[in-house]
Amino acid sequence: MQNFGFYVIPILIVLIVSFAFLKNVSIFDEFLLGAEEGFGSTISLIPTLVALVTAVSMLKSSGALELFADLFYPVCTFLKIPPQIAPLALMRPISGSGSTALLDNIFSNYGPDSVIGTIASMIMGSTETTIYILTVYFGSVKIKNTGHALFCAALADICAIVTAILVTKFLIL
Repeated sequence: MQNFGFYVIPILIVLIVSFAFLKNVSIFDEFLLGAEEGFGSTISLIPTLVALVTAVSMLKSSGALELFADLFYPVCTFLKIPPQIAPLALMRPISGSGSTALLDNIFSNYGPDSVIGTIASMIMGSTETTIYILTVYFGSVKIKNTGHALFCAALADICAIVTAILVTKFLIL
């Protein structure tokens, strides 16, 4: 017998259709309304996403990421943290694809099982693309004042990065 998870989606579809039939709800009309609303939300997010993609492209192309990583090099060496993870730690809150490319570069140069590869994996698994998430969610509901949310999200990312380093250096390796 296959596991229950195989049947969940078909069961949910049957339940939704049955419930809608009992309540005399036109499923197709409601679906079209939802699709229209979703399309409208997507269209309203396009300017925000274009601005974000432009800013990330400018950051990567300008060399600012490398400059910031170079600024953290003395701090990383003093704290005995591999400085190779600084670009990833800086890029992860901004761009998912950019940080994935940096992770791939780390894996190619140092291997996924190295200390650097393990820390990078922990950072990727415990942080989020904060700027993207805030841009999309707040942009969709037209919230302009995001200062506290940005501060809290950045603090959460910093805590996750520090925890990833500590766990990897002291508990795993």
